[in-house]
Amino acid sequence: MSHGSTCARLPTSNSPITDVTSNDIACNAGTSPAAAKCAVNAGSTVTVEMHQQPNDRSCANEAIGGAHYGPVQVYMAKVSDASTAVGASSGWFKVFADTWANTGSSGSDDAWGTKDLNTCCGKMNVKIPTDIAPVRNAAFSFDQSSTRSGCSVERYIYAEMLPRLVRKRGDYLLRAEALALHAAAGTGGAQFYVTCYQITVTGSGTASPSTVKLPGAYAASNPGILINIYQTMTTYAAPGPTVYAGGSTKSAGAACAACESTCAAAAKRAVETAF
Repeated sequence: MSHGSTCARLPTSNSPITDVTSNDIACNAGTSPAAAKCAVNAGSTVTVEMHQQPNDRSCANEAIGGAHYGPVQVYMAKVSDASTAVGASSGWFKVFADTWANTGSSGSDDAWGTKDLNTCCGKMNVKIPTDIAPVRNAAFSFDQSSTRSGCSVERYIYAEMLPRLVRKRGDYLLRAEALALHAAAGTGGAQFYVTCYQITVTGSGTASPSTVKLPGAYAASNPGILINIYQTMTTYAAPGPTVYAGGSTKSAGAACAACESTCAAAAKRAVETAF
């Protein structure tokens, strides 16, 4: 079921972000909080969706055209309230990456995350880590000599109260990023396309992944940002931190799976029917 339109902070244009030191690198320029938050279970898979133009979800059009080759990455940030959180003030950890694979004679012929985005009608499956903490750990203090209905408070807390706290909800921003490298041979030529989603995660995890700041994690001189892809490539390192251990990766060039495949097929049938 598609809920993205209710919790996505939709960009007002398809203009890229080229200044990695700008606050816009976090959640794009000129965006406003979405109308709602999307409910997500820790350990589940969500499908982010990106297209060339606002409100254009047609599979008849490439999701990102014009030889805009590059990686697709997704980050999350724990926030108090996703409806009001400021992306540039948040701490981000990477949960997904579909970057590059050497399959051609030059970088532009190789497999890239954005090519997969086109193949899968703008859709990319992203696993929400199972172990992330929905809420901050609570600290309890009690008088062990106290009683409640003949039971010690200690027994009450650990036998009765804690099971109720096992599954809790907490807010996150989820940030999807497509990086186009077709003009990245010169400083400032890399183009970032970003959308942030407001989500509420339910789960029982306690992990707090290490985070980075955006802006801050990227530099214009990073080899994954300043690069000529129109030459033979033997390696590519996407910008930012490594993917968190509880996250996931997709091999560039791999087939569409799950909603990447079924949702794209349904959208394609709808387009064909319209004609």
